Amino acid sequence: MRKRIIRTVIAVVAVLLMSIGLMNGDYNDVKNKAIKICLECIGIG
Repeated sequence: MRKRIIRTVIAVVAVLLMSIGLMNGDYNDVKNKAIKICLECIGIG
């Protein structure tokens, strides 16, 4: 029972933090960094 409560709290906090990040526009920063890393791995960037 206690593990289930802890898992639920962690899931709710994670969703809350992701929502805050999306509202602040952090999605674009993460996306741009991911694109740069992928291009460097391929050897284009």
